[in-house]
Amino acid sequence: MQLVIAEKPSVAQAIACVIGAGERKDGYMEGNGFLVSWCIGHLVELAQPDAYSDTWKKWSYESLPMIPEEWQTEVKSDTAVQYKVLKGLMHDARVDSVVCATDAGREGELIFRLVYDQAGCDKPVKRLWISSMEESAIREGFENLHPGSDYDNLYHSALCRQRADWLVGLNGTRLFTVLYGSKVLKVGRVQTPTLAMLVEREEKIRNFKKEQYYMAHILMEGIDATTDRIDDKAQAEAVAAACESGGATVVSVTKEKKIVQPPKLYDLTTLQRDANRLFGFTAKQTLEYTQSLYEKKLVTYPRTDSQYLSDDMEDTARGVIGAVYKAILFEEQTGAEPDIKRVMDSKKVTDHHAIIPTMEIAVTDLSVVPEGEMKILSLAANRLLCATGEMHEYETVKTEFDCSGLVFTVSGKSVTKNGWKDFEAAFRRSYKTLEDREKEDKELPELSEGMVFEGVQTKVSEHFTQPPKHFTEDSLLSAMERAGSEDMGNDVERKGLGTPATRADVIEKLVRDGFVKREKKQMIPTEDGVKLIAILPDVVKSPKLTADWENALTLVAKGEYSMQEFMRGIADMVDRLVQTCYSVSDKQKSMFGSSNHESLGKCPKCGGDVVKGKFGAYCKNKCGMNISRAMGAVLTDSQVKSLLEGKKTLVKGLKGKKGSYDAYLIPEGVEDCSYAKDGKEIRGFQYRVKLEFPQKKTANRKPV
Repeated sequence: MQLVIAEKPSVAQAIACVIGAGERKDGYMEGNGFLVSWCIGHLVELAQPDAYSDTWKKWSYESLPMIPEEWQTEVKSDTAVQYKVLKGLMHDARVDSVVCATDAGREGELIFRLVYDQAGCDKPVKRLWISSMEESAIREGFENLHPGSDYDNLYHSALCRQRADWLVGLNGTRLFTVLYGSKVLKVGRVQTPTLAMLVEREEKIRNFKKEQYYMAHILMEGIDATTDRIDDKAQAEAVAAACESGGATVVSVTKEKKIVQPPKLYDLTTLQRDANRLFGFTAKQTLEYTQSLYEKKLVTYPRTDSQYLSDDMEDTARGVIGAVYKAILFEEQTGAEPDIKRVMDSKKVTDHHAIIPTMEIAVTDLSVVPEGEMKILSLAANRLLCATGEMHEYETVKTEFDCSGLVFTVSGKSVTKNGWKDFEAAFRRSYKTLEDREKEDKELPELSEGMVFEGVQTKVSEHFTQPPKHFTEDSLLSAMERAGSEDMGNDVERKGLGTPATRADVIEKLVRDGFVKREKKQMIPTEDGVKLIAILPDVVKSPKLTADWENALTLVAKGEYSMQEFMRGIADMVDRLVQTCYSVSDKQKSMFGSSNHESLGKCPKCGGDVVKGKFGAYCKNKCGMNISRAMGAVLTDSQVKSLLEGKKTLVKGLKGKKGSYDAYLIPEGVEDCSYAKDGKEIRGFQYRVKLEFPQKKTANRKPV
């Protein structure tokens, strides 16, 4: 009998249905010679420092660096029950082999191996490696199971990444927290360089000095031609005056044909970027929506960094395109034959191919798909049509005029073939998007050298240089993807900061820890975020660190670099960091405030510090989150702290239609709220809570 272990219950259920394990048991399913069970994410994790020694329990400089001689793991307390089920199944006498069916990637491999090793299992392992949850893909995967040993190097790479993050994160966090005697200053291999990019951009914006300039215009028969930048207003006005009512002659007309290639298919990062730009989704939301679609068998595996299909997928892609036209196309198809070979390249497919819809869209009632998920599915479908569509072709025209011996220019363009942009335009007409429309050059009348326009009108326009834009999640994801790429080899599969699967969590951690705040679509570092980057050495905040590690991790995954050598390098770096950073001045210690004035917790809306104020607790980022009151009751500091920790909290004196009452508040998220103040509607946010009422005590009565 084979034991199949998936990463999530929903995936286990899908696999069980295909292979015939239909009998439901406690924590697993059974049937047809299979036992099918599941992890719940990471059941086993690296042990915390206090598990190694009493010395490491205390946060002190003297206890650093913490570098385990023998690494320890521990079962997560909140998933211990399911781990016990898996351990029991692994040691079940009926089981002769184990199938690893966790997500087919680096982290999925790590999740399974840690459980397998923790349970002390030594039974043979086979690997299920699939990119779609469709029944046909699952059946084909089970017909072509790989030896588990084929993925040993991938596991070693994942383990190195995990241990390196532990060493840098825990040592760096403790080091700078104890040095500055303040709030917890979290340091991470990926999140710190990401924060550094945000801070660098913020400094450029703060230091930007706006410059004023002018342009002189000549206006003739719908044509608006301009000079180059003129810094002096009087000079610009003199140019305009010299040309007023004069004649303008066309001295040159330059035409150039341009071709815009169709976009590539989506990997996770580009999907997250477009979803943020078009719909305002956070990277985390997009990943969650796409993961849900994957588990519903509607899209292929989401955590991919490839934008191509493998060479054997032409028929699959053609079938999916046909299904898109029938199920979710937004307008009539163009009639052009899709160029599928353009998106096929097995050499550029790593663990998984690009994200595309599956044939399940043709047989699924898409009207029941939640709105957010449907938008993501539509994006993936539209991108497949765009990527296999025809070239977009246009012609640019640049015309120079001479007027009173001065040069004026105007540019225009005309589309000769819309190609793949027909699909893009249809999508935008179907969905109301948040995208800022770029100003396009308008089409010009036919012009030729020597043409003369008499009696031109003039004007002067005023302009200002613009500072760099704040990062949005779209542009931040792009910057994370590119960061440090110049320091990476050409064969590195995962360039930049983090991986497609982890970048969303990195951004959320920065917000949750209070180092970054969201303002509409903008990502802005907080003052604590700016200060943190100011005190950290380059070795932990430079993207080059991650670039070097990803280079080495790629070699580990290929079996060309040993785990021992990689970890030795990380340990040496951490040791040097501790030896180099050993003291700070009293002035520096006060940078982050006194540890005696700790915040009550982190704001659930923006991640900022919640502190006690004159009129109750409030968020220092002033994001509009109501924290001090709930249903007419003023919350105590301890109640606020409890709610911020996500705990069930008893609050007395809540106000209702029938009077006051007591209830437990169970926070379940954040929701919009509004109230009237001085005749004005004030909008903000509040906890979305579930109420649980205390059980009434029954009086002890003596028998009569």
